[in-house]
Amino acid sequence: MAELQRPANVHFTTEGSQALAERVVKSIQDTLKKPAPPAAKWRMVYPTWPKELAHYEKVVCAQYGDRKVTLDLYHPKAAGKYPGVLIIHGGGWYKGDIMSDKGLAERIALAGFVVAQLDYRLSGEAPYPAALHDCKAAIRFLRAHAAEYSLDTDHIGVIGGSAGGHLSGLTALTTGEKNLEGPGGNAEQSSDVQACIVMASTMDLVAAYGEKSGESVVKFLGGTGKERPDVYREASPIVHVTAKSPPTIFIEGEKDSAKIGRPEMQEKLRSFGIETSLHTLKDAPHPFWMSQPWLDQTSHIAIEFFTRNLKPQHP
Repeated sequence: MAELQRPANVHFTTEGSQALAERVVKSIQDTLKKPAPPAAKWRMVYPTWPKELAHYEKVVCAQYGDRKVTLDLYHPKAAGKYPGVLIIHGGGWYKGDIMSDKGLAERIALAGFVVAQLDYRLSGEAPYPAALHDCKAAIRFLRAHAAEYSLDTDHIGVIGGSAGGHLSGLTALTTGEKNLEGPGGNAEQSSDVQACIVMASTMDLVAAYGEKSGESVVKFLGGTGKERPDVYREASPIVHVTAKSPPTIFIEGEKDSAKIGRPEMQEKLRSFGIETSLHTLKDAPHPFWMSQPWLDQTSHIAIEFFTRNLKPQHP
């Protein structure tokens, strides 16, 4: 850095130097007293039920004995066929419900998609692979009832955050693995998806929990990583990446730590030439997609990605 030169005709007296120093100190003190710029505030988003959308609640998509698994569905009222998007809520696999993602569901549906929100079985009721079976059953149900909901069966995507992000990745990347389909009905239909978005979630359960398993993952997988290493491996989306995996992108909050296995999974996807990217939202906490200002940012990323990958008429 160049040294500043004092002009030759400028002279400081002792008193002047002291006064200047006092002014500098006061300026620094005043700056330090100023409050930091406010961080973006969490603003919960509630459903608005847009009149442009047809809306169906608690549609049974799978049944196990007396237990019914349901979907809430949205699609544009305008005539036509629309690609589908399954939204999977978070909550550590043991809690949460579809209400938290209503804002995201409405925004994606308004962009020209059939959107289904899955109320899957939580781990306290039925551990892994029940939730995965429900996700796949939901997709098969949508294909079986495509005419009722204006669905283009060739183009279905999946998105979820946190535990829902894990299930989103696992649902997409186990495409074609018949042993993971489950008994949820409509077995003649495919559960394949053509695009996947993972929000703030762990992709490698072995690396994350193999040595030290938290309560939620133990409840979900039926034991610790040391007790059930094969199950932890099978339930890790990263293990299932192949040349047939769909385009998969990741959205994370700047303050989010739930990302173990994501960089390595992206490397595997790229090695097969599969589209992948990372979108990091500034100042965003976990779970950013439920509130503003990050909901709109998340929706924009999701809609652009799904439009490009699920709407064949899109340039």
